[in-house]
Amino acid sequence: MERNTNKTSTMMKNILYSFLLSVVVLSGCNKALETDSTRVVGEKNMWNTVEDARAGIMGVYALTRAALSDNNGHWIYGDVRTGEFTSPKRQDLKAIISNNLNASYPVVESLSDWTRFYAIVNGANVFLENVAHVKATDKRYSDNNMTVDIAQARFLRAFAYFYMVRIWGDVPFIISSNEGVFENKPRESQTKILAWVESEMLRAAADLPYIYSAGDIQQPSNYYNEDRTRWGGALATKVTAYAVLAHVAAWNADYSNVAKYAKFVEDNYGRSGGGYTSTIDLTNSNGFFYNKNFRQMFGFNSDYGHIDGSSTGHIEELTLAEPIITKAIPDIYLPKDSILKYFNLPKDDRFSVDTLGQSKFDRYFTNLNGKYPIFSKIKVIQGGGNDPNFRYFTSALIFTRLEDIVLLRAEALSVLGDQLGAVNELVQVIGRRVSSTELSFNLDNDDILKMIFEERHRELMGEGQRWYDMIRFNKIRQNDPKFMNLIKTGGIYWPISRKLLSQNSLLTQNPYWR
Repeated sequence: MERNTNKTSTMMKNILYSFLLSVVVLSGCNKALETDSTRVVGEKNMWNTVEDARAGIMGVYALTRAALSDNNGHWIYGDVRTGEFTSPKRQDLKAIISNNLNASYPVVESLSDWTRFYAIVNGANVFLENVAHVKATDKRYSDNNMTVDIAQARFLRAFAYFYMVRIWGDVPFIISSNEGVFENKPRESQTKILAWVESEMLRAAADLPYIYSAGDIQQPSNYYNEDRTRWGGALATKVTAYAVLAHVAAWNADYSNVAKYAKFVEDNYGRSGGGYTSTIDLTNSNGFFYNKNFRQMFGFNSDYGHIDGSSTGHIEELTLAEPIITKAIPDIYLPKDSILKYFNLPKDDRFSVDTLGQSKFDRYFTNLNGKYPIFSKIKVIQGGGNDPNFRYFTSALIFTRLEDIVLLRAEALSVLGDQLGAVNELVQVIGRRVSSTELSFNLDNDDILKMIFEERHRELMGEGQRWYDMIRFNKIRQNDPKFMNLIKTGGIYWPISRKLLSQNSLLTQNPYWR
């Protein structure tokens, strides 16, 4: 069954990468394609009907999900590279954990290749350049529908660039499909790209609705004839855009805008049907990470009811083993000493131990006293069941949720000098995980910023945020010489794939990896 599932997953990736695209060497090739188009739908038959528009925008979402989940990249970039997890047997993951990113392993080389992210960019470019033709040829495609679709395409394209900049720093900047001709381009300054990302996301946010198919003034009718339950948690909303804008501003160390954008999310998440998530729901196999829901502020779901899942491309492939599934050894695990170090709050219902050192709450971890403690916070097997014989996962990949944004605002207020405001934000999250009687803060003596990042570590573990949090924290504090050297020399970025460098002579390798 596993072999068939992997084959199906590979087929789906091939379909997604060809969807709306020519066969593209996205690092840049200096001539038009000389082969016939391999697009799923021929050019002359595309962009004529409302169904084409729907296929087009959904294709960009699909390309985004494929790019983030390919080779478990979202979690390897964000959680594995930190060096906090240990890999007992996989040499490629050991190389990444030790920051040996020039190692000759297929996974390391694949994760150094940005082609799949430029597939998102090109898919969005093709959509933006052709969707007006649908409006001209199909009266069913309304002005409002087109406006909302364009906003989503703009947002997803900008998100792809933001995601790439965090991984590689400077990257080529392409905002036109150029009718199938892809020219070599050098890397562009990440400062310029991030300024464009922020501007583009704000432009998209102006046209995105708070909610789809629920009478929102910017999207009043049923979106593509589906009700609100079909789209909740599946599509970018106005709140989504501001949540990601908060992340963009944080990466830029623009903390005034972090506070502003995050405040918008806090004031308006209810209009998108969002809210806080209890610990039980966060960790249940059929809870927050199962399928899609309105509290998934920005994510990519797998719907088991639509036979949408796989044995790869989900964090469970890396983290789970016996007794959760029939796999002897996990690919990665957090050592017991590290668990006890990070989860040091009494009565933390995510994980804590009693006075005898026994697990009191163990919702994040299983098999604490075994050789390999299992990180089991996310464990969506098939349709949210718990049969250990099936390694078929359907968890959603979540980029951000409300708790993340509230903690980002706490971070911003602390940096800006408002420690009381920062604590009030921190309590909104930590107070839902730990009994309020166990919480106390001394604004004069406590290191509030450190406490905020420690809580981000606990709350968002396994959600692909940790590496970027470590970079931001060290840029603020600048008291870790080893990490500061990584930042100053560009070692926080990934090397550029050797394949891309050989295909495009205008590209230059990140200096740290030369």
